[in-house]
Amino acid sequence: MNESRTEHAATVTIPEPGAFRFAENLSYLSRSSNECMYQIRQNTVRKALACDQETAVVEVSEDEYQHIAIRFLGNSPPSARMRAYAEAYVRDWLDLNTDISSFYELAENDELLRDVVPRFYGLRVIGIPDLFEAVCWGIIGQQINLAFAYTLKRRFVEAFGQAVPYEGDSYWLFPSPETTAGLSVQDLAPLQMSGRKSEYLIHVATLIAEGRLTKEMLLASSGCKQAEQLLTAIRGIGPWTANYVLMRCLRFADAFPIDDVGLHNAIKLLLHQEAKPTKAALQRLARRWQGWEAYATFYLWRTLY
Repeated sequence: MNESRTEHAATVTIPEPGAFRFAENLSYLSRSSNECMYQIRQNTVRKALACDQETAVVEVSEDEYQHIAIRFLGNSPPSARMRAYAEAYVRDWLDLNTDISSFYELAENDELLRDVVPRFYGLRVIGIPDLFEAVCWGIIGQQINLAFAYTLKRRFVEAFGQAVPYEGDSYWLFPSPETTAGLSVQDLAPLQMSGRKSEYLIHVATLIAEGRLTKEMLLASSGCKQAEQLLTAIRGIGPWTANYVLMRCLRFADAFPIDDVGLHNAIKLLLHQEAKPTKAALQRLARRWQGWEAYATFYLWRTLY
């Protein structure tokens, strides 16, 4: 048995890494009551997963030994393949594979981060492991407020995703690239999705469905900058969306969405400034946070929402 986890027919347990607090990450996951991809139940989070043709609803919690417990709900025991997939998914989703001690050391001496990090100690960059879902969320969120972005995502998921039922509730799987590639702009119009965004979503879905854009391809790039170039070459993906995907899906710790409005507002508020930071000031901050720009950004976002 792998010593990093314990496993039973319907449970997988993963020891928590250092500098991790489940409650802090659950608090982040609870920030919108309109989230459709998982459900918070007291001190647990429930989510639908799919591995090949097998689906499951899992409940993720923290046990008394400070382990992450992944419990499969329902009467059908998961296959070994599904158990392995669920463990890998949750490790990626909750960022359990990253040693963030160097980031915390950097933050101790940083004028912006030294007060922010202790407030949210144990928070990780909560991921979106599926590339298509991550890109869609980035595109959907372009130039609209967060509340409406959640509404659009819910409409899209409930119209074209797959519901996995458990005890009278529906747990949603994100629409597949194959399904989305077969849609038209007119199919998405009733959701109040703009024509331009609809075109972008369908185009990206087609690239992924045809194997012309993969997570492996981006991870095989020479680094964050080349991966960003590969993404921004795609219609509908600008630097902001690319860096969002690099942060939350591809796990580039040096991704930095320099044009993000939330990042600007957080810095402005923390420094008690009247104006938002200039691009030159942001570039200086990025140099200060070199190698950990994504984590600095995520913690600063957390001060706002």
